[in-house]
Amino acid sequence: MSVQPNSLFTGKTLMITGGTGSFGNAILNRFIESNIGEIRVFSRDEAKQDNLRYSLQVRFPEASEKVKFFIGDVRDIQSIRNAMHGVDYIFHAAALKQVPSCEFFPMEAVKTNVIGTDNVLTAAIDAGVKTVICLSTDKAAYPVNAMGTSKAMMEKVIVAKSRTTKSTKICCTRYGNVMCSRGSVIPLWIDQIKAGNPITITEPSMTRFIMSLEEAVDLVMFAFEHGESGDVLVQKAPACTIETQAKAVIRLFGGKEEDIKVIGIRHGEKVYETLLTNEECAHAIDLGKFYRVPCDKRDLNYNKYFTVGDTERNTLTEFNSNNTELLNVEQTMERIAALSYIQGLLAEKK
Repeated sequence: MSVQPNSLFTGKTLMITGGTGSFGNAILNRFIESNIGEIRVFSRDEAKQDNLRYSLQVRFPEASEKVKFFIGDVRDIQSIRNAMHGVDYIFHAAALKQVPSCEFFPMEAVKTNVIGTDNVLTAAIDAGVKTVICLSTDKAAYPVNAMGTSKAMMEKVIVAKSRTTKSTKICCTRYGNVMCSRGSVIPLWIDQIKAGNPITITEPSMTRFIMSLEEAVDLVMFAFEHGESGDVLVQKAPACTIETQAKAVIRLFGGKEEDIKVIGIRHGEKVYETLLTNEECAHAIDLGKFYRVPCDKRDLNYNKYFTVGDTERNTLTEFNSNNTELLNVEQTMERIAALSYIQGLLAEKK
């Protein structure tokens, strides 16, 4: 069940960086008809902003006026400051997140994911923003590619910044693949099936966490309500193999399993993803549907820790897409079919 906006948002101003993306759209759908005062969409693409503005006017004619659009780039701290006046809360979703493109242009990932996040947090602290929730990825745990490495450094920036202020709560959420988000593989497979082309997969046995956009928003909402500054919050997501996911899409949209074509692992991809490292598991707190990894509050004076240390650790070990609940084809079909995007496409087929 989706977590709905509560009274903490009544009359408040929420800013979404990267607000024209998949996550921004999901937040708008959930918040726009609530009692929130204003939602600011901050992004650098004026065409996407114009398309979103028109879409909101059509779908929410009476509520669309509460959405304000700001052109800017998280790489430019002054453009962030220009949009920050009067903001109560921030959901920081702006990022470069395509693994291959970050692999070829790693410094661009650093500029957006690392420096951009530092700019957002610096501006937020200076402006007296109450809460900032930042979005990270499973690829930040044991990173092997440029995108994951930049997100791992982003998390370090978030935790370090949380130590510098008591007035602004700063938390980080980490989650796996979001089904049908922009640039994800399911829409590609559907297009391939419709065109009668082979369904291309990288490696059949590769596993990935799967979750819906609604679950991603739920995780951010949980962090907003229950997280403490410096926390990394993780949702206990199920996973499936790439082959299982492809077969589920084929059964939903009428493709043929014999048309699956294995093209090999792309630049910088892992065979499985990790949401909690073994080291993080040592002090992670189990919150039922979520894990909380609290910030290490120690300072640089390590002398007092040489003789006193932890003698026990959690029995939890690394939480990855191989040792979580693995879904079969039918279970994966059920989760994919529940997505509103998929329901719309299936309705068109009838």
